[in-house]
Amino acid sequence: MMSKQDLGELRGRIDQLNNNILDLINERTAIVQEIGKLKEKQGVNRYDPIREREMLNVLKDANNGPLPDGILEQVFKSIFMSALEVQQDEQKNALLVSRARKAEDTIVNVNGQKIGGGEPTFIYGPCAVESYEQVLAVAQSIKAKGLTMIRGGAYKPRTSPYDFQGLGLEGLKILKRVADETGLSIVTEIITPAHLEEALEYIDVIQIGARNMQNFELLKEAGMVDKPVLLKRGMSATISEFVNAAEYIISKGNTEIMLCERGIRTYETATRNTLDISAVPILKQETHLPVFVDVTHSTGRKDLLLPTAKAAIAVGADGVMAEVHPDPAVALSDSAQQMNLEQFDTFYEEMNRFMKTHQTI
Repeated sequence: MMSKQDLGELRGRIDQLNNNILDLINERTAIVQEIGKLKEKQGVNRYDPIREREMLNVLKDANNGPLPDGILEQVFKSIFMSALEVQQDEQKNALLVSRARKAEDTIVNVNGQKIGGGEPTFIYGPCAVESYEQVLAVAQSIKAKGLTMIRGGAYKPRTSPYDFQGLGLEGLKILKRVADETGLSIVTEIITPAHLEEALEYIDVIQIGARNMQNFELLKEAGMVDKPVLLKRGMSATISEFVNAAEYIISKGNTEIMLCERGIRTYETATRNTLDISAVPILKQETHLPVFVDVTHSTGRKDLLLPTAKAAIAVGADGVMAEVHPDPAVALSDSAQQMNLEQFDTFYEEMNRFMKTHQTI
């Protein structure tokens, strides 16, 4: 019969072995990190499944029991995976957009309008620039509310090649004319690097849309100009892919970046896309960049614009985007989801009431 002293000695040995194993795992992880850095410099993928299988086979050949080979494989696969996860965390924290690299919020300045770290900013305007009169009517309504920014598409990437593609340079000139008359700042989408150079003298904020979130050449070009960038999340993009798209921009020197959650594609058909509202606090935690929510493209439904805008502000968004058109019924794009001017007035008043209530909670 085992004495209490024998049991204590065995437990002491277990404790010592546990400490030895912990030290060895940490030592192994540190070496894996060094290997990872070397691979990164060489442009080689950090994860090597063939090498992992070779190591497991060597361990099983050397195994004399009593640990079964199946359990041995599970144990070492967990050790291998833990080292890989440490490397992934290290890579994520090394990103220039990461909160780990910059604790304080980035404040983006658009002609005196400070975005991030304070009162939410609202950006309204038509889906597409169709005429001077159309844009001016919306701009005057925006200006009357004391707002400072207008959105409108001069270049329109569309699902069908036969849909309205925008007025291009003429649309930019209309936006600039209206902005000069009203004092509003222009937010418009750029879809190619060639268009970027053409547009710079007309616009204040470069918008990169969902369909171009991983247009890496466009991201790099936007990173080399002295204009704020509003980057929208791709409709099928993970948050990690979205953050890395922003990293392409900041890596080229442009730190004036705003992120925009605009809904992702799921199996749900009740809305145009599915608004991932949880992305807002995640992006606020993991990055230092301002975060917007586009309630128009995420829902595609005018009856959901107000509740989703309230939800965005409630979870900490730095701003909300929504589309407004003088006569949505005749709009050349997204006619069903744009507010008319009367609906815009109501939306604005309701959001103001909500903001006052929300600030007192």
